[in-house]
Amino acid sequence: MRHLKKILLGLLIVLALIQFIQPDRNRSNEILSTDVAKTINVPENVQKILKLACYDCHSNNTSYPWYSKVQPFGWLQAKHINQGKAELDFSEFGSYSPRRQVSKLNGIANSIKDGTMPLNSYAIIHKDARLSKEDKALLINWATRIKDSLGLNN
Repeated sequence: MRHLKKILLGLLIVLALIQFIQPDRNRSNEILSTDVAKTINVPENVQKILKLACYDCHSNNTSYPWYSKVQPFGWLQAKHINQGKAELDFSEFGSYSPRRQVSKLNGIANSIKDGTMPLNSYAIIHKDARLSKEDKALLINWATRIKDSLGLNN
């Protein structure tokens, strides 16, 4: 019993200490000229869905919930954001080559079709990110239409 108390006390101290190690924030008040909405046609209804369901992990403007300040949850969120932006960054979309833009638009449509985006773990906590059938159809049609309008064979 005495060892258990020491272990629990040690864990409590470690948990308290790791709270001082906060990851960098992914927040910019600036909308870049390379933002997807400034480089291709993004209707307002599509932009609204992208901001609610995608921008937290796929742009330079993450909205942070309260639990992001609690470690290790903040570290996990930072990892997801870094991975998401490495895969697709809506803030940098205009800097992508036309071929890469087509590839990313195709990826958007496919990820929504197969249900891999938004991540289930994200959608469970963020109810606004849960896409209805109509939202999914709208995003898929938009991505396909824009991809086709770029006129590159994939």
